[in-house]
Amino acid sequence: MFELLKTEGKARRGVFTCAHGTVQTPVFMNVGTQGAIKGALSAKDLKDIGCQVELSNTYHLHLRPGDKLVKECGGLHKFMTWDGPILTDSGGFQVFSLSSLRKIKEEGVYFSSHIDGRKIFMGPEESMQIQSNLGSDICMAFDECIENPAPRDYVLKSVDRTYRWLERCKAENARLNSLPDTVNPQQMLWGINQGGTYPDIRVDHMKRIAELDLPGYAIGGLAVGETAQEMYDIIDAVEPFMPKDKTRYLMGVGTPTNIIEAVARGVDFFDCVMPARNARHARLFTWEGAINLKNAKYATDLSPIDSQCDCPVCRRYSRAYIRHLFVAEEMLAMRLCVMHNLYFYNKLMEKIRENLDNGTFQAFRAEYSEKLSRRI
Repeated sequence: MFELLKTEGKARRGVFTCAHGTVQTPVFMNVGTQGAIKGALSAKDLKDIGCQVELSNTYHLHLRPGDKLVKECGGLHKFMTWDGPILTDSGGFQVFSLSSLRKIKEEGVYFSSHIDGRKIFMGPEESMQIQSNLGSDICMAFDECIENPAPRDYVLKSVDRTYRWLERCKAENARLNSLPDTVNPQQMLWGINQGGTYPDIRVDHMKRIAELDLPGYAIGGLAVGETAQEMYDIIDAVEPFMPKDKTRYLMGVGTPTNIIEAVARGVDFFDCVMPARNARHARLFTWEGAINLKNAKYATDLSPIDSQCDCPVCRRYSRAYIRHLFVAEEMLAMRLCVMHNLYFYNKLMEKIRENLDNGTFQAFRAEYSEKLSRRI
């Protein structure tokens, strides 16, 4: 499932294999929440811009079109015509973000749909069943994403419940994979480390879930209010207790700088809606820093978004033209910018892997970690 090829400090270069292909790590997963990238990118577009793993959302696909419908259509791979690896998150983050619409119990969470208000229940078994119907390669455990900061007593109780839920997820995932009509009987369950911003709780929880011997482990509940340094400190605390021979996933992170710094701390997998969301508002990443294409200074700028980028957009279109599309409220503006930003992220990961292969990652980090956080 995962082969660690080499390391440079704590940074890791590896290969992950699943039912739908092989993934070179470190890797950024392109987020298609409802089975599509927001910004009108197709499955073919994802191939063209170097995407290795697509990520979809359990909660949203359960609400519409419905996971049972997706199963009837042959699973999410066939439904969205993507033949590469897919990770589905558990729906936990979305459910727990509905703070005014949900009630947490030991059996799971009762909540109201944000679409039509209908009452829904989701627990560990239900999350596993939905993800099994979707047929993803990687399914994530159902957990509670705790707000930062949160009272220590509450965090302790929440983490204990999340551990009990993980045991139930493991049993249900194994049961579902054994059924004759399962879409993807090789679906892998990854556990999630929680504990807020309390390093000792995080470490204790990581030790406990590592004993369950799952194929992969994630660090969840970060990038939800704490500072970047607090996030890095939590990764530093947890990493020594994460199994060396299993994949490591930092959920919902983040900026190019966050990714470089987390790779340096031993993380393999990343995802974030930010590059696509920023792109839809004309905020674009370049190898010299970030730009806002809506600025008037770009109105007659005939250069590409980034002269160092060879994406399909930069090879053909000018800043002036794309800015015009935004001003004219043409949909093409969002499509082109989302394509550029996701290509940039996939290329960033490619460069990280190349530098790890060459033993020059620390030099790459020194040059780009701060540079990519600049606003031009």
